[in-house]
Parts: sequence; C-alpha cells; structure tokens
Amino acid sequence: MKKTLTVNLANQVFHIDEDAYLRLKEYLDRIESHFSNSEERKDIMTDIEIRIAELFSEKTTPDKEVITIQDVEQITKIMGDPVEIGGSAETGSETFTNHTKPQRLYRDPDNRVLGGVCGGMGIYLGIDPLIIRIIFLVVFFGFGIGLLIYIIMWIVVPEAVTTAQKLEMRGDSVNASNIGKFMRDEFESVKKNFHGKRK
Repeated sequence: MKKTLTVNLANQVFHIDEDAYLRLKEYLDRIESHFSNSEERKDIMTDIEIRIAELFSEKTTPDKEVITIQDVEQITKIMGDPVEIGGSAETGSETFTNHTKPQRLYRDPDNRVLGGVCGGMGIYLGIDPLIIRIIFLVVFFGFGIGLLIYIIMWIVVPEAVTTAQKLEMRGDSVNASNIGKFMRDEFESVKKNFHGKRK
C-alpha cells in the first residue's frame, strides 16, 4: 500500500504516488533554480508544467489513474535534466536540440496576415511564407479556388497556441531545454520590438 497525493498541474488534477510526487517536485525545483535569474522564469515554468500535464494525461487511463515513480522517471527523461541544458539562462548560448520528432502542421499566429495558414505552411515546408501567399493568390485569381482552400485549411489546421505546439510546428523536441530557449528568444524579441517602437 502506497500513499497517494492529488496535484494540480496546468489546471488538471492528477493522483500521484508520494515518492513520484517527491521526485517530480525535486525535478521542478531544479528547473526553477536553473532559470532563477531569468525574467521570464514564470512563463517557462508554466509551459513546462503544461507539457508535463500533457504527458501525465497520456499515462493515465480508466484502469490506471495514479502516476507512479516510473511514469515520472520516463517523463523527466523526455523533458531532459536541467543540468544537461547547455549555456546559462543569462547568456542564451544554448541551441535547440536536434529534430527528434516529425514536424506538425499548425497555423502560425506569430507570422500571419489573416489566419496564419501560409505562415504555418511556410515553416512546415521550410520556405518563405510570402511564396505560399503568392501561390494562394495565383490559385485564387487563376482558378478561383484559392480562397476556398485557404478557408478550409483555416478551419481544419489548428493554431499553434502553446510553446509546446510552436516547438512541434518547427519539429523540435518539447523538453525543458527547448522550452527555456524558446521563451528566452520570444522574450528578447518582444523586448527588442518594444525598445524599437519607443525610439
């Protein structure tokens, strides 16, 4: 008989063995201390918790409702150890880990004119979204179906909302290292845009 606890990760409730909880808490504390001097630490930790909640959801079934220490160990291997994260939070010298999973097609909300379909297709195909926009215009004016195809894709293709989805859109692994790097890059981009507009 084991003692179980109830935890809330990303607004999802999970039942977890006490030893698994202690291992998870220690893991999250190590990640948080790695990003302790970082201004965007809260956002990074939120995204990491969202990803862990997604992985926990995959581990639970009606027959298995409790997260075990083995589940936590597997998830920490997927997410990566914060000690393995290259560079420091201040230097931003680490790079994304290699593509270990196939890219997923999402609409890109950061590079959109209308719905982000062309931006997402550009990332997925590895070409400039402007070229895809021109192709849609040619198909629209030449054949009259470009707009219909665009609207269907806008409805069918999901938007990359979370950091995990944005990493999947680029084909990068969704782990602590990549989430931290992505959030730092976004924070720096917003900071540059803000300072650029103030001048």
